[in-house]
Amino acid sequence: MEEYLDEREQWERVKAWLREQGPWALMSVAIVGLGLAGWRYYQSHIEQRELTAAARYQQVLNSFSHNDVAGGVLVADQLVKDYPSTPYANQADLAAARVAVEIGKLDEAATRLQRVLTSSKDPQLKLLARLRLARVQLAANQPDQALSTLSTADVGAFAGRFDEVRGDALFAKGDRAGALKAYQQARRSADNTLDTGLLDLKISELARS
Repeated sequence: MEEYLDEREQWERVKAWLREQGPWALMSVAIVGLGLAGWRYYQSHIEQRELTAAARYQQVLNSFSHNDVAGGVLVADQLVKDYPSTPYANQADLAAARVAVEIGKLDEAATRLQRVLTSSKDPQLKLLARLRLARVQLAANQPDQALSTLSTADVGAFAGRFDEVRGDALFAKGDRAGALKAYQQARRSADNTLDTGLLDLKISELARS
């Protein structure tokens, strides 16, 4: 009998605790539930932005592949404006910069490449943009600016390409000895992205002079 009373008393205490703490417990559950719902909404929102940006980027490529330069540039600019934090904005700028070079709009190409340099969070993409920017500056007869653009501490797998363009910039300045040294360095670190035949020709021509 005493054991029964003890159990009954314990149950009454449990019910009293629930009456006192129940609202707070329910509120805690509700807060956690709202937090999870908010996180899922945020994740869904991010995924939707990425999908939309990816679709816009594909439109850019399709326009350029069909020689619709004006249409491709228009979509690229809208993509950069609406989805600047996505990697597709940087890719759109790179694609539009390449087309700008092809049609002789070097200033526009340089502006887009500079924007990739300052906005991209991808180190490899930044190096690619830096390399292309230096080439654009060389095409615009700005070898000093190209050399400045190429001056970066760690170029990793891009070393051979950086050295070759550095050689081109030095040659444009009339520094044949410096250019030869840069080309030779590029040849030593050459990978399958370099045109080694052209590089060997540059070295051969300078070595004979």
